[in-house]
This record gives sequence, C-alpha cells and structure tokens, in this order.
Amino acid sequence: MEGRDGRERLRSFLIGGLVGASAVLATARRKRPARGRHERPTGLAAFEGAPCYRETVEREREGPL
Repeated sequence: MEGRDGRERLRSFLIGGLVGASAVLATARRKRPARGRHERPTGLAAFEGAPCYRETVEREREGPL
C-alpha cells in the first residue's frame, strides 16, 4: 500500500507543479508590454488628434458657412 500512496502523492505534486507553472507563465505574459504597441494619448489630447476634429477646426478658420 505504501507504493500506491506514494505514487498518488507524486502524481498530485506533479499536477500541482504544472498548474502553478502555467499560472506563473500567464502572469508574466500579462505584465510584459506588447510589441509594437504605442502609447496613446488620453483625455482631450486624444480628441484633438482625431482627423475629424482637425477638419472641423479648419472649417471654422475658413469662416462661416
């Protein structure tokens, strides 16, 4: 019986190790910045950089419709 109990404990230990290792890898992937990802402006800066906003500003400079 000792051999069987030891195998079950070893199997449980190995499965737990695999689950733990996969959790570590998943966490590391989340914390790593993505390649090619650019910092994006937030708030009003994001709006002012939009093409539709620039077009509206140009129209207003030209004068009333």
